[in-house]
Amino acid sequence: MKVAGNSISGVLAVFQTPFDDADRIDRAALENQFDWLFGNGADGVVFAMVSEVLRMSSEERADVAALTCKLAAGRGATVISVGAESAAVAIRYAKQAQDAGADAVMATPPALFPAGGDELLRYFLGIGEAVDVPLIVQDASGYVGMSLSIDLQARLHAELGDRVMFKPEAPPIGPRLTKLRDATGGRARVFEGTGGLHLIDSYRRGAVGTMPAGDVVWALSALWRALRADDYDRAYRIGGPLAQLVSLQTSLDSFVAIEKHLLVRQGVLPSAAMRGPVSDVIDAQMYQEAERLMSLLRAAVDGG
Repeated sequence: MKVAGNSISGVLAVFQTPFDDADRIDRAALENQFDWLFGNGADGVVFAMVSEVLRMSSEERADVAALTCKLAAGRGATVISVGAESAAVAIRYAKQAQDAGADAVMATPPALFPAGGDELLRYFLGIGEAVDVPLIVQDASGYVGMSLSIDLQARLHAELGDRVMFKPEAPPIGPRLTKLRDATGGRARVFEGTGGLHLIDSYRRGAVGTMPAGDVVWALSALWRALRADDYDRAYRIGGPLAQLVSLQTSLDSFVAIEKHLLVRQGVLPSAAMRGPVSDVIDAQMYQEAERLMSLLRAAVDGG
């Protein structure tokens, strides 16, 4: 099943990449995770930052992108992250993703060498014009790089039209989302990108979906469907413990560590191994708190 770019929406889960004892990508565990994600309401899958994409070789990135498209075929949309430190490399990743069958590519700006607006415009346009699938522009400045101006994003929309979508993560999330939609005449298609933390407010402002991590995809799916049904009482009941859980995750490594831990606790992954070097940001007490909050979240979802 091929998903039309302008119909990509809903809960697109950013998956975790499992590694075995030899630090190789565990393909069987990844397949099991995809079965679980789609079985728990995901509308698609995303290969991105918390998939540890920045810790992979070019060959591994291409391999995981191809495997992602194969495993998700017929079940939902596939989005592949292609951001790089140069336009040439990002375009190469984008073409590989398109050839593998991706429904969209997503790009962060270069992180090591901050560039001005005109340079970034050429970078994103180069990616968008190199492929036929939609481009999702990710402002990942909460973790890496610098924030993208509303003007730059509006210029990209003026050039690429509905072939470009956005995942804004620079604070303040809500006001910037509204400014982006206003700057594009209400046409910009925007995904919430803070793990569901700002999903209710973003939905009220016109977001077409969310790209959270997959560890509690069952909760994000329930929250999204409550919003679509205008059941805000249920949405806020789910959103409370979800916000507390996401608030524990304050860095890229803490997101990955907690998400892998919770996937192991739910029997989805056999190991929570991450590729190093890894910052020491999580201790045993925080893992325990994450488990307590996941239990409260489950109760909120199951409580109807």
